[in-house]
Amino acid sequence: MDNASLSLPPLVLTPGEVNLATLRRIHAGGVQLALDPSARSGLLASQATVRRIVEAGDTVYGINTGFGKLAQTTIPHERLAELQRNLVLSHSAGTGAPLPEGVVRLVLATKAVSLARGHSGIAPEIVDALIALGNAGLLPRIPSKGSVGASGDLAPLAHLACVLIGEGEVTAPDGAVIGGAEALSRIGLKPFVLGPKEGLALLNGTQVSTALALAGLFGAEDVFAAGLMAGALSLEAIQGSIKPFDARIHAARGQPGQIAVAAAVRALLEGSEIIPSHADCGRVQDPYSVRCVPQVMGACLDNLAHAARVLRIEANAASDNPLVFDNGDVISGGNFHAEPVAFAADIIALAIAEIGAISERRMALLLDSGLSGLPPFLVRDGGVNSGFMIAQVTAASLASENKSLAHPASVDSLPTSANQEDHVSMATFAGRRLAEMVENTAVVVGIEAMAAAQGIELKRGPKSSPLIEAEFAAIRERVAFIDQDRFLAPDIEAMRQWARRGRWPEALQAILPSRA
Repeated sequence: MDNASLSLPPLVLTPGEVNLATLRRIHAGGVQLALDPSARSGLLASQATVRRIVEAGDTVYGINTGFGKLAQTTIPHERLAELQRNLVLSHSAGTGAPLPEGVVRLVLATKAVSLARGHSGIAPEIVDALIALGNAGLLPRIPSKGSVGASGDLAPLAHLACVLIGEGEVTAPDGAVIGGAEALSRIGLKPFVLGPKEGLALLNGTQVSTALALAGLFGAEDVFAAGLMAGALSLEAIQGSIKPFDARIHAARGQPGQIAVAAAVRALLEGSEIIPSHADCGRVQDPYSVRCVPQVMGACLDNLAHAARVLRIEANAASDNPLVFDNGDVISGGNFHAEPVAFAADIIALAIAEIGAISERRMALLLDSGLSGLPPFLVRDGGVNSGFMIAQVTAASLASENKSLAHPASVDSLPTSANQEDHVSMATFAGRRLAEMVENTAVVVGIEAMAAAQGIELKRGPKSSPLIEAEFAAIRERVAFIDQDRFLAPDIEAMRQWARRGRWPEALQAILPSRA
């Protein structure tokens, strides 16, 4: 955590009201968090309810029973602490590379928010510890694989809970891997002895699936904006028509994403000198990959907006089990089932795949001299030079790869826990695969933008709009004009970073769900 972030006032997390902009900032890092003090009373009340149940000797699932298929086993009072500790240790069965730091920050924050809803019966000090770990940059090492997204993200959240009992591993701000007890000591705490229900409350919940899907959403927004910018650049490079972006066309259909995308592209091209320069060129229609940008990218935007709504709700949800209510009822249900998250992640995957698919088609259009009016493969002295020929192959390979990755994870299910958990969501994988898809599409869109800039320069005459000219200059700061073949891999990486940079003209920023 840098000194600048420590000097800023913390972001206050009010359970039930945390918005997407806040979640995006948490994912990006560099912020301190604080729990809204008003949440403390609900935490204490639900904790008191659990204590009364234990003291009365009532048998309630998750408080003094076994778990899953062992729920019929009553646990004596003197073994309740052992029960919770064993639960955490036995469920720490994840595998694979650790989750990225931004995702872990989201897990810590959303788990704290979920518990602070006051339905979990957990000590406020545990919630405080989750926030303190994140603020100190002490991030639990959570394996990325091992959850089916039902009964919560049990294995990954167990690795988080391990740290609170002094076990497990943590990545420190300097990159060193330290033990859970050492991490707690750095924030002035000793390992917790978990009370009744506390281990279960930490393990049940959809926070890992939700964090992965949120990270995918934020990445999808980045490549969506980059894709719109690349599309506008390509339109100018081929001297395409602005008429299909006329507001009347899109109002006649009424799809909100389509209307918003057409307006954004019009704003990007406002003031272009290229557009009027070819008003009498005789071209009747552009190919769909240019003409139907509002229809395709608008549908992607609508899907991202729907997924964003679902994930904002889930990031604020009480999703462990059982839940404790104000009147003293403790009710076992299924809020840990991550089907809403799985569906949202699958929808995001479709959007990411389509953003890349239509971008790759525009890239192919730019290289086809018969359609674009540009030199073959966007290079002079063709034959000796291959230009963008194989860059387009790279784009095609990644766009096709995303088609396989976009297969819905939510339609899959394998029973677990001796068929007690007989239908699962696969939300964790649904969210996890989004990261790879985002990077694939970032490369595709970046290659298109680089190719479009090449096309504009090959035909350089009248200037484009101020916004497009500024973007052209930004691309040229990253990659030079290709006058003869050169080692392209560094240019492609530079343009991938361009697509992931996260800051775009207001016309694009304003329509992104987490920024609107």
